[in-house]
Amino acid sequence: MAARHDQTTDPVLLDGLLQARRGTAFFARKLNELTDEDLDGDSLLPGWTRRHVVAHVGYNARAIARLVEWAATGVETPMYPSVEVRNHEINFGATLSPIALRNLFDHSAVHLNVEWRDLPADNWHHKVKTVQGRVVPAEETVWMRTREVWVHAVDLDNGATFKDIPEPVLARLLQDITGAWHTRGTDKDLLVQVTDSVTGQPAAMVFGDTTAPSPTVVSGPLAATTQWAAGRGSKGMAATHDGGPLEQVPAAPAWI
Repeated sequence: MAARHDQTTDPVLLDGLLQARRGTAFFARKLNELTDEDLDGDSLLPGWTRRHVVAHVGYNARAIARLVEWAATGVETPMYPSVEVRNHEINFGATLSPIALRNLFDHSAVHLNVEWRDLPADNWHHKVKTVQGRVVPAEETVWMRTREVWVHAVDLDNGATFKDIPEPVLARLLQDITGAWHTRGTDKDLLVQVTDSVTGQPAAMVFGDTTAPSPTVVSGPLAATTQWAAGRGSKGMAATHDGGPLEQVPAAPAWI
């Protein structure tokens, strides 16, 4: 019989699994607050209805479960055959009946959780490949799912905000996004400052082009800064250049 508890005893990994499961529960709550008719409404993502968001989150769980199966068996099982197949899958999922769409989310979330739960402790270090081609240990699948469920719960646009996302998730997400900018060189002359104190983080959370002689400085609390960095609006943010305030906060560089 399969075990009924996580096989890993790594406290960091267990904490990550907890955040992923809490995010899944939060997404489920926001989804359950929507009527079937509400699913046809727009999400916060341009061109996507709420149906698209739910389909994406459901199929994402299946895709990540395939990576966990890869780590468990050693048999290569990619997330998707291609990005085109992924996009087609989401568009198809958005046409499902409301009950089928809700079942897709519920069943795929349970499936992924069981794959995580039953993965032997040593197999969490086995390497798998993401849809972007990154080779990562299986433990990275936990963070991949965590950011999906928390951020897309906000994208359902029925009351959730970045303030609902736990601080550790926000902090790591902001580091991921600004790190991607830095790798691509799209943060030139841009400095990002978090203005509130964050548990477990340095007193000053500063990202971007820290060596720029005259950067544009965008600042705000952690939740607002992460929301802005993720391309979800600039509410609660301020921007300055050469010591003077700017009338408009500039749009963040592309995240993905």
